[in-house]
Amino acid sequence: MLELRELVKHFPAVSGSPIRAVDGVSLSVSTGEFVALYGPSGSGKTTLLMLIAALLHPDSGSIRLGDCDVSSLSDGDAARYRLHELGFVRQTHNLIPGASALDNAALKLMGTDIGAREARRRMIPLMERLGLGERTNHRAEQLSTGERQRVMIARALSTEPGLLLADEPTGNLDSVRGRQVLELLSATCRERSVSMMLVTHDPQAAAFADRVFALRDGQLIEHEVGQLDASLKTS
Repeated sequence: MLELRELVKHFPAVSGSPIRAVDGVSLSVSTGEFVALYGPSGSGKTTLLMLIAALLHPDSGSIRLGDCDVSSLSDGDAARYRLHELGFVRQTHNLIPGASALDNAALKLMGTDIGAREARRRMIPLMERLGLGERTNHRAEQLSTGERQRVMIARALSTEPGLLLADEPTGNLDSVRGRQVLELLSATCRERSVSMMLVTHDPQAAAFADRVFALRDGQLIEHEVGQLDASLKTS
């Protein structure tokens, strides 16, 4: 589903050598697979996500999602790619104050050609699956932090993308609610055969993934998920 080949993205430094945020990364993510990028802030994880989302252009290398050559998209085609092929869940919620949970969840789908009424109708089963069936008419400010995050997950999945990118999605949640969100994300993506790439500095979040990688000096290093599980038992 997702193919990264020799991907490079460097940034100029104030002094000295360029910052090698992504330096020759190759990775294949299959349909329905859950991959975590694990490590501290500043290690290049979010840069890699921005490249996959066509929000940054690589210096060299290629990105393919299915038949789409992401690395060569124009700005207009990149916007359409993010609308139809990609879901993005961030740590910040970006909900519209005063709008209902349903309208906030359907916002991305409303950007397609199906119309607002049909977008709302299509969102209701997904809202129910995410435990928001009784909260559809509540305004954004009436929702808990965990409920707001689930609204963002619903929005990200609304256009039935092939790939979901999640950048620290549990960063504002306590451990219990964070685990609930990760369980829900994992289960929902598998049900829908959606691949997922999670960026996190939390080993408990990374342990949910099928495969875990760290970025070090701009290159991917694979970790054993079992080692993360073992570390959780002693924490």
